Amino acid sequence: MTTTALNWRVRTVASPLVTALFALAGVTLLLAGTPGWPRRIWFAGLLLTGVPVVWRTLGSAARGHFATDIVATLAIVASLLLQQPLAGLIVVLMQTGGEALERYAEGRASRAVKQLEDDAPRLAHRLDAGRILDVQATTVRVGDVILVRPGELVPCDGVVTIGSSHLDTSRLTGEPIPVRVNPGSAIMSGSANVDGALHVRATAEAAHSQYARIVELVRTAAGSKSPLQRLADRYAVWFTPITLVACAVAWAISGDPTRALAVLVVATPCPLILATPIAIIGGINRAASRQIIMRTGGALERLSGVRVAVFDKTGTLTIGRPLVSRVIAVPPYTETEVLRLTGALEQHSGHALAHSVVDAAQLAGGELPHPTDVVEHAGQGVTGRVADHVVAIGGRAYISARVSEPPPLETGGSGNALHAHTAIDGRFAGTIEFADRVRPGAAELVTALRALGLHKTLLLSGDNAAIANDVAVRVGIDVAEGDLLPGEKMARVAALSREGPVMMVGDGSNDAPAVARAEVGVALAGHGGGVTAEAADVLILNDELSRLPEAITISRRTMRLARQSIWVGLSLSGIAMVFAATGHLTPVAGALLQEGIDVAVILNALRAAASPHGNTGQVRGMATRTEMSSFPGLRAG
Repeated sequence: MTTTALNWRVRTVASPLVTALFALAGVTLLLAGTPGWPRRIWFAGLLLTGVPVVWRTLGSAARGHFATDIVATLAIVASLLLQQPLAGLIVVLMQTGGEALERYAEGRASRAVKQLEDDAPRLAHRLDAGRILDVQATTVRVGDVILVRPGELVPCDGVVTIGSSHLDTSRLTGEPIPVRVNPGSAIMSGSANVDGALHVRATAEAAHSQYARIVELVRTAAGSKSPLQRLADRYAVWFTPITLVACAVAWAISGDPTRALAVLVVATPCPLILATPIAIIGGINRAASRQIIMRTGGALERLSGVRVAVFDKTGTLTIGRPLVSRVIAVPPYTETEVLRLTGALEQHSGHALAHSVVDAAQLAGGELPHPTDVVEHAGQGVTGRVADHVVAIGGRAYISARVSEPPPLETGGSGNALHAHTAIDGRFAGTIEFADRVRPGAAELVTALRALGLHKTLLLSGDNAAIANDVAVRVGIDVAEGDLLPGEKMARVAALSREGPVMMVGDGSNDAPAVARAEVGVALAGHGGGVTAEAADVLILNDELSRLPEAITISRRTMRLARQSIWVGLSLSGIAMVFAATGHLTPVAGALLQEGIDVAVILNALRAAASPHGNTGQVRGMATRTEMSSFPGLRAG
């Protein structure tokens, strides 16, 4: 924290405390029966604490910013002129207390940001010519090899070069189950190493790693200002004249200037205006705690009003990478044996399909044997020894060169599916087929969106129209269109915007134009998100689809609390102004009443940062149950 920021924070907290002390000191002397002294104490306090408030307001007015602080300033000046120092002190307490409450709200709402920053990895063990050097994480450069011991955080993004372990990535993705990593596995900064030492080659500096990007996104979002907040600022343009007219009428009818002062003090709603940004900040950071990043307050507001949802297919409604769909074994080998031996071998492969084979093998048979003598021929295949067997996996030509008889054509898999062939001990053993899959929870997502009032759902894909339509039918989406270029997706979203606010959800670069064009662009950014993440208004950091209806629920609750705070406060202030104008409220009583009104509505706005009672756990549970049943064939295999 800079010296300037620290001084401002001290002044923000000290001002209401000093004001309250002066007010209480005068009240104490009044109760002690000391005539004359209470008024002197109150006047001294009003001059000491009220003049800075008046000066700041005049400075803002000189810069063209006419906010409701003007009403408070007029009330302070009128209190001095009419010799009502206690009423003026209460107005100052209201004004400075509102600013202090805003600081408190920012601290509470920004807890997610502070927690992320406090938990950031600080130390790294760099390997240098056989030595282990303890260095600051910020000094690690791309290409450096670092040691990550059990129980430590990964300080920067990298690739495992030596060792195997489980990583706890829950702080980044929300996934509670540790992820198994082996040589060749890409890992993210901020993950916690659970049980094995790892050598990791850095692929990004700490300042540009995944953890740092998450922190920066949260910080940027929390500092934003939404259109509703600007509306609250513009409210001062008409509120101030109405207040002045009410003061003039009360004075003219009664001939008593203290009635005008009473109207001024009950019409001092500066803390009320603070309720809106407090609610926005709270909603943004409530979402951040659920791995949902609202890049601006305006994004949060617009998300609350969406009525049309548009989805990309690949990587959004589907997994986005080929997974093992089936195993075709050739006797005497079984599907389980083929999958287990090839999965064990692929643990040391860097091929894109290797991870899918390993995942499927572990899901089917648990812990895999450790391979030895592994040799990978880039772009062709991998060979090695697993449990006294010589195993190879790769394309047809690669396997044909290593078996006595080439793979028969009928084992090539179905249609145009992606597949790899396997050989065991010099004999062709079978074929592993790969296919993309619908994401767990996709159907539940569409159902949840309809329950939230979104009346239309569409799937816009660059993939084949028949495939897009099949996915749409399986998840329950209304309309599917395929064979679309990025520009065509964007044009379609623009046309849909005429029917109501549109939310576009995507993850690939080809989705970026449509995501940017939609009223609310949402990116699944569990793996960075690239250009689409930069174009999006909302980021889902863990790629879990159930977070999307949760984000809409959070945004709607936040906006409801903000509007509720505004209108309840305005209504109560209006009623109090009538009582003050008719002489039923003294300036002191009116100031105390308005203080209570403003504190109440601000505390109401603070609820946006809290966790409401809801069914988010149920949504998450549905997704988890779907995920657990995603591989019935492999479990049986």
